[in-house]
Amino acid sequence: MIIRETPKLILREWKESDRDLFREINADEKVMEFFPFRRSHAEADAVLETINGMIRGSGYGFYAMELRETGEVMGFCGISPVMNLDPPFPIGTMEIGWRLATRYWGHGYVTEAAQSLLVMAFDEKETPEIVSFAVHDNHRSTRVMERIGLKRDPSRDFDHPRVPDDTHPHLRPHVAYALTLAEWRERQSQ
Repeated sequence: MIIRETPKLILREWKESDRDLFREINADEKVMEFFPFRRSHAEADAVLETINGMIRGSGYGFYAMELRETGEVMGFCGISPVMNLDPPFPIGTMEIGWRLATRYWGHGYVTEAAQSLLVMAFDEKETPEIVSFAVHDNHRSTRVMERIGLKRDPSRDFDHPRVPDDTHPHLRPHVAYALTLAEWRERQSQ
């Protein structure tokens, strides 16, 4: 199932043939630099099944990003409910997030995908707010958040409860970004 198409990308449900790439990005040291874990093949497979189930059930999830020109799957970008982070994000808050194999970094693919997904979230689904968050030192991700128009919200910065304090304290502090439907509409009217 195709979710969105952009000039360079197709955002879609995951296929069986994408499994190796999903395993790769979940185990890659550079891609997972700001996560306290790497996933085994079995763990990545289980997450992939969960994501596809979510996409089929609600239409939301972390969609496979396919390069239109070659058909290569590169990683994911999607919108999904924030899980178990209340506060600062109440149940029902929607998050935009991404992960991309390193060989595709630096080409603007995530920005292009995320901008298209914001159109879907705000213009088509009238989502009240989209948030995103990352480890405070993850400047690659926070730059994307800024490029797509999300604004820093220091009032919702938090220490991630699922990051072990005893082994990865440097990965606990997260910064929050957000964009509301009202802000989106105001920006579109200008």
